[in-house]
Amino acid sequence: MTATTPGSAADVASLSFEQARDELVRVVAELEQGAPTLEESLALWERGEKLYARCEEWLLGAKRRLDAARGEGDE
Repeated sequence: MTATTPGSAADVASLSFEQARDELVRVVAELEQGAPTLEESLALWERGEKLYARCEEWLLGAKRRLDAARGEGDE
C-alpha cells in the first residue's frame, strides 16, 4: 500500500485543507485501481471518509468566515 495507510482521526484533524484534499485524491485513485485485499480496500475507504469530512469541515469554516465578512449574508 502507499502513503494512504490508515491513520487516526487526530492525524486527519491536523491536516490543512490542501493536505487532506491531496491525500483524498490519492485514496480515491488507489481505490479505483483496486486494492489487493478487501481489508486494504476497507481501510482506504475509511481513511477517505475521514479525509472527506476534514475537507468539508474546512470548506464550511471558510463559508462561515465569508458570510461573517459580508455581514452574515443578509442581503
